[in-house]
Amino acid sequence: MTKNLDENIEEELDDEVDESLIEHLKIVVDKGQAPIRVDKFIQDKIANISRNKVQIAIKTGNLKVNDKIVKPSYKVQPFDVIQIFIQYEEDFHTIQPENLHLDIVYEDEEIIVINKRAGLVVHPGFGNKTGTLVNGLMYLKSSWPEINGNQRPGIVHRLDKDTTGLLVAGKTEFALQFLAKQFFDRTIKREYIALVWGNIEEDHGRVVGNIARNPKNRLKFYVDKDEIQGKWAATNYEVIQRFGYVTLIKCHLETGRTHQIRVHMKYIGHPVFNDVTYGGDKIVFGTIFTKYKQFVNNCFKLQTTQALHAWSIGFVHPTTHQELNFTSELPKGFQETLKKWETYTNELRMSKKFEID
Repeated sequence: MTKNLDENIEEELDDEVDESLIEHLKIVVDKGQAPIRVDKFIQDKIANISRNKVQIAIKTGNLKVNDKIVKPSYKVQPFDVIQIFIQYEEDFHTIQPENLHLDIVYEDEEIIVINKRAGLVVHPGFGNKTGTLVNGLMYLKSSWPEINGNQRPGIVHRLDKDTTGLLVAGKTEFALQFLAKQFFDRTIKREYIALVWGNIEEDHGRVVGNIARNPKNRLKFYVDKDEIQGKWAATNYEVIQRFGYVTLIKCHLETGRTHQIRVHMKYIGHPVFNDVTYGGDKIVFGTIFTKYKQFVNNCFKLQTTQALHAWSIGFVHPTTHQELNFTSELPKGFQETLKKWETYTNELRMSKKFEID
């Protein structure tokens, strides 16, 4: 979407969905503004935005005036603060449809839920023009309704390339904005399963820390201890099973920052197992003796990417308003890795080399 922003419009990108996919605009009405319908006002302020898109934003609660939901006929007043949360318009005509044999967990006329495999990039970008989830969805789109005159997938959130698990997309403009609103309001329920290094002693915990992009490596993020840089983020975790040198946990996100779980677990000294970017691809806890080292390397061969899986997702359906919840089992390599760790720690228990609560 081409934007026409003046000094009274402030762009507020939100991470709970995806910075490159969603924008949150705040418009302060001029003191000399004559009364005008809010939908017409928005069309005049933002170039190339359709009337239908504005009306759906109002209908789904994605447009507010002074923090209140209004009707399209509302007449704007001087100094009104208007907030609108909308999807970027992108040129999907240049994206090549590809049959990627996506694992479809659920699909109806409004939404589609995908179980993403490791190595699948969600959205085309620099160096990833083909073979992405969007390319795969474009292959399926021939039977979809049009979104703003185009048949295109409505992506509202992402998973990292090597993170597996559940992802939802909207197939209509209304579904797209309805889902985006739930992400923005943080009412979407998402839980992840992760295998992390070390024995996490507490059964439950919460990690809070501003996440900022690493200035020396734009592909990495870190927690800014002084909370000067980055954006506030919180991750809740619960221990599922302890294996002595690694721990299986379930994570619930309060926010949705890029690499959030991976960065937060690294921050507290428990990087995700086999996470190349954040140091989980080497022995972090345990001995470096040959047999143990070989055992860990064998686990790395089974779990070839970071051991992080988007296990469940829950949301309200755009049209039926029923709450839908989906879960997906851990990938085969993840499951086999857990079995190896369980066998290994049972042997250590038998030899009484250490105790695991």
